[in-house]
Amino acid sequence: MPVPIPRQRAIPAAEGGQAHAAPPHDTTAPTREAPGHHPGPNGSGNGSGLTLLVIEDDPAGSLSVPELLDSAGKPIRIRTARNLTEAERLLTDDVHCILLDLALPAPGTSAGTGPGASPGNTGTGTGTAEGDEDELVALKHVLRLAPRHAVLALTANDDSERGAEAVRVGAQDYLFRDELDGRLLSRAIRYAVERKRADAAQRQLTESRLRAQENARLERGLLPTPLLEGSPLRFAARYRPGRSRALLGGDFYDTVRTPDGAVHVMIGDVCGHGPDEAALGVELRIAWRALTFAGLCGDELLSTLQKVLEHERPDDEIFATLCTVDIAPDGRRAGLCLAGHPAPLIAREGRLAELLPYEDGGPALGLLPRARWPRRQVELGGKWSLMLYTDGLIEGRIGRGNQRLGQDGMVDMVRRQIAAGLQGDELLEAAVNEARDLNGGDLTDDVAVLLLDRTPGAR
Repeated sequence: MPVPIPRQRAIPAAEGGQAHAAPPHDTTAPTREAPGHHPGPNGSGNGSGLTLLVIEDDPAGSLSVPELLDSAGKPIRIRTARNLTEAERLLTDDVHCILLDLALPAPGTSAGTGPGASPGNTGTGTGTAEGDEDELVALKHVLRLAPRHAVLALTANDDSERGAEAVRVGAQDYLFRDELDGRLLSRAIRYAVERKRADAAQRQLTESRLRAQENARLERGLLPTPLLEGSPLRFAARYRPGRSRALLGGDFYDTVRTPDGAVHVMIGDVCGHGPDEAALGVELRIAWRALTFAGLCGDELLSTLQKVLEHERPDDEIFATLCTVDIAPDGRRAGLCLAGHPAPLIAREGRLAELLPYEDGGPALGLLPRARWPRRQVELGGKWSLMLYTDGLIEGRIGRGNQRLGQDGMVDMVRRQIAAGLQGDELLEAAVNEARDLNGGDLTDDVAVLLLDRTPGAR
């Protein structure tokens, strides 16, 4: 049969009392939980059962609940608080659910002294005077106080609309004050706890997905959009960051066509492949594009990029390799600069693919304060394919030994693929996939590969 809720105002916050059929004046000590065992509102301890915190202002002790059992048949522990200040003290991590009387006075008021209370009124305060704008201010306070706990709202039998509004505000369910039943209340507590856990899990999943989508949009926005309008050259690229689940790494590339009809392309690699390196790579790429449109090329451009790197890098040990190619408007000649970067590969009509000759390149950006980067003129011919790449493509292993693919291995690999009729996107995809397969799995470094093609009929 229903019994009054035992008062526990003197019980330390880390302890809870069992719900026994005992009168209010019973001084039997509450059952203590195992030391250090606090299952928390979103988890359940092994056999620890549930703990309910009841918040209600009931000096007459009229509010009573039956003995409550959890799904395993174990008693549900009950704590009580007569106001929100006391509730905050009793709201420890081992509380799973809160039963809040919506008639509780608003914070800062009390029954008999709050707005609208008449002298001598010692009954349950409503906490809502005539003209009050928010009847659920106490509930909202509890929800702010205990955002991770399940909350059940207790309302009068004739006030179902208020209970429904409590659910809309954030409570897991509402119950009628005069219809408390052991089975109903036990089931409501279990339901509220499980619903809160499910809501929290869904919210975490949604937040995780939103963060992933935002990161993906940001990283996609930082990847370059080739500006080749009006150029007869065809462009293709493949990019695979070494960081797991990332879209952007320390490798960077870009290509633009300037008003004079020349096509400029670059590829670079910031040492390391974390988020800081990725951010620095984006800064260097944007700086390169701006400087290229401003008319800089060769040593002047690379010297300026080195100044950008020196000012933006988080560590003096950070450096970046770079390869720049500026292709004349007729598409037959190009200027090539290398800053510690591997030479591009060119495949000309009627000839085997080979590396562009370049023996006097300069050091990587950020290594020597007064370095110089000579620009070398190269002949491309009428029909050609020019492939630029980062060292992530050539540093993968071959088989189980320590041997690397290297530039020579890459040249042989691309020759075979071109002989098989691959070109453009298919050629790049095949090159990256074969390098991965030879490595026996994903390449650990960032990989960027670009391809520019000129057909015989192009002017």
